[in-house]
Amino acid sequence: MIKKIKCISLFISLLAVAACGSDVTVPEEIVNPDSTISVPSVTDVTYESATFSSTITGTSTVIKKGFCYGTSPSVTISNTLLELNNAGLSMNAYARNLTPATQYYLKSYMMLSNGTVVYSGETTFTTTAKSSSDELSSYTPPTYSDNYTSIAGWAQRDQWNLANVHDPSVMLADDGYFYMYQTDASYGNAHDGHGHFHGRRSRDLVNWQYLGASMPQIPAWVKEQLNAYRNACGLPEISNPSYGCWAPVVRKVNSSLYRMYYSIVVTDNISGSNSWTERAFIGLAETSDPASNQWEDKGFVICSSSDKNLDWNNGGWETAYFKWNAIDPTYIITPEQQHWLIYGSWHSGIAAVELDATSGKTKVELPNPWGSLADIAPYGKLIVSRSMTSRWQGSEGPEIVYNPETGYYYLFMAYDGLDVPYNTRVCRSRNIDGPYMGIDGTNLTANGGEMYPVVTHPYKFNNNNGWVGIAHCAVFDDGNGNWYYSSQGRLPVDVPGINVSNAVMMGHVRSIRWTSDGWPVVMPERYGAVPPVSISVDELLGVWECIDLSYSYGVQKTSETLTLGADYKVTSGLWKGATWSYSSDKQLLIINGIELCVQREVDWESSPRQHTLVFAGYQAKKTFWGKKTK
Repeated sequence: MIKKIKCISLFISLLAVAACGSDVTVPEEIVNPDSTISVPSVTDVTYESATFSSTITGTSTVIKKGFCYGTSPSVTISNTLLELNNAGLSMNAYARNLTPATQYYLKSYMMLSNGTVVYSGETTFTTTAKSSSDELSSYTPPTYSDNYTSIAGWAQRDQWNLANVHDPSVMLADDGYFYMYQTDASYGNAHDGHGHFHGRRSRDLVNWQYLGASMPQIPAWVKEQLNAYRNACGLPEISNPSYGCWAPVVRKVNSSLYRMYYSIVVTDNISGSNSWTERAFIGLAETSDPASNQWEDKGFVICSSSDKNLDWNNGGWETAYFKWNAIDPTYIITPEQQHWLIYGSWHSGIAAVELDATSGKTKVELPNPWGSLADIAPYGKLIVSRSMTSRWQGSEGPEIVYNPETGYYYLFMAYDGLDVPYNTRVCRSRNIDGPYMGIDGTNLTANGGEMYPVVTHPYKFNNNNGWVGIAHCAVFDDGNGNWYYSSQGRLPVDVPGINVSNAVMMGHVRSIRWTSDGWPVVMPERYGAVPPVSISVDELLGVWECIDLSYSYGVQKTSETLTLGADYKVTSGLWKGATWSYSSDKQLLIINGIELCVQREVDWESSPRQHTLVFAGYQAKKTFWGKKTK
């Protein structure tokens, strides 16, 4: 059959007028069609939707009809299609999920009984920009349950999201994912028998994909190194050591190299039931592709060391055998490209040792890990201690970061027992190896002492069980100036309906803001990717819950009502009678001279969850958290 296109002059004229100068697509085999279709009219245009209308006239049999649209001219039914199923010649459709502030090209179409398609002329419309109210009204909070016990088992691991997280470490990789790795701890020991240092990843810090273990089995070098030391001490070998796999740290070194330093502790006694338990080891693994979850083990880096020679049966916790306890590594590359390992827990304090950039191992060759204090000097130098007289420190889990905006190194620490009292502190220094100072001026390197400020603490807002055991954190940024804090949180003991509720360990991610004098404050509610719409002063008016988060051992701090009045007076609760003001450009609420960083976050205690406002700030040794409720 010879292909041809014929149109009567009237048909051409009608389409030309309808198209207003646009090109008209005339399908093949159309000879004197008996119907026409009008150029669509567009109404009710928003940032994400629009209403289309058109009319068919004539007597041809129409078997399909609708609208087609796209962001480039000359659209056809191969573009986005809205097909209508209703009878009649009037066409009306509602388009959703459009892109804000975008120009679209639009046609009506009809398909005739012979299979040919007739288009209208083409028109355009532009969606509106998305307003602040639009962004917030379309926001959907996270929906996963904090009580994950029904999916805690190994068979449900693909549903975990942030369930079964303990001692997380987080890094941003070049593929755009945040990767998280952790201690081998899970509700009901679900991880047991399935490898070590389990990982997951996320693009948005809200939805996490479980990846599995990064280490299939304990490396052989751990047992070999352990027994080599025992032989040197005249002790029998341990044929089947008992291990714990704790607290890895992960960092990007460059675009083709990522490092993980991990802790493996040997829990057997050194010699008999009255001796100290054996040493811990820190090892190194590397990968060029975190997405593969294939890590190459590079072996021994450092181990626990003692300044008491071979006297492992002497003393209690205050005079513990090990000077430096080789667990909880954190790793940093300074702006001068120096590589440092910071580690330690409970015994004496936190030590720092410089690494060789190429190998990732210590720059100085390590001697036997026992002797005098001078003998074990290559194992590191003290940078922070809670007490200079006792090795019963009650502190662990160091995490170190450098903020180029402030020029400080920040050392975050976990304080107290991990079940309920766990809380987070922070100090800072201009130099990687100290001196580190608290917000109250305490020199924690030279003198030791309590570290302030308190960053997180057991807490409870109304209508919720709240959280305890919030510490041993990861601190990281997204490359765009946004900083985050991640840790586990535990449910309190004896929550009704949950067996061993305090063993429920949910991964938490929170935003960090920086005070005007350069201290990090962690938001009281977990991060939920609420649109960062600017906050007006009028939004602050009303009722808040405020928590004095200042340190109190093992106490779950509760909230009290705080009301901000339109006359810039605090009318109830903490600071009642004080004046308040607000800096919208800095998002700072100032009450009684105290700077409180304000941010949009999720109200995790409301049902259903929704976005709200929160604040966090410091006053000397005091920490304040708040959440708007009305």
